[in-house]
Amino acid sequence: MPASSPNPNPVPPSDGTRQLLQWGTSMLGAGLLAAVLLVTLLGGFSPTGASTNTGWFALIVALMCIPFGGLLLALGVAKWLRNRQLARHR
Repeated sequence: MPASSPNPNPVPPSDGTRQLLQWGTSMLGAGLLAAVLLVTLLGGFSPTGASTNTGWFALIVALMCIPFGGLLLALGVAKWLRNRQLARHR
């Protein structure tokens, strides 16, 4: 029978936290960039939508990337905080 480690739940060195933080930040940044471009260079938007075809594309990208990137980033931050807490208790 192999010897058991002192910590029954060790954090693996590559648990995906770094990737979640990178992709969440990238997607959130892309969504915010699309929103800024929509408002400043692509004609803006009204209650009925964007005013140009490129503006519609930027609006779609912003409305997809901001929520999903925010959720990925929040999950990455939560995992990072949990890993920090687990490392502190070792």
